[in-house]
Amino acid sequence: MTDAKTPFELMMQQAQEMVKAFNPAMSSFDPKGIEKMWPTMPKEAMEMWFGKGISKDGLDAKTRLLLTLAGLTMQGAQSETALRQTVRHALEAGATKDEIAETIAQMSMFAGIPSMTRAMELARQVLDETEDDKS
Repeated sequence: MTDAKTPFELMMQQAQEMVKAFNPAMSSFDPKGIEKMWPTMPKEAMEMWFGKGISKDGLDAKTRLLLTLAGLTMQGAQSETALRQTVRHALEAGATKDEIAETIAQMSMFAGIPSMTRAMELARQVLDETEDDKS
């Protein structure tokens, strides 16, 4: 073991060593690779799995994704990959940039300014990517 300074750092270091022992390929795992494999789910698939397929009179996929975005904002930096994917999916489901920003901003009252700011940065990255793709 290297020189971890806090109990949390020691725990994380031990967890990483355990993962490498169980599956050496995990030492090079990058969650961002998941984003590259399946960057956006089609709106129809979202509606089938997460929208009207669950409850005919329930929430649509866009609303469900905005709620998911709110929850991921509350988690802070530990959900970067999921947050970026949720922003992509929300756009695909019809959410506007303003709705995404408002959802994240609303969480500042519950998650705090740092979590809201980080979520805004991540969302902005996705929104910038989508603008670049349209150009």
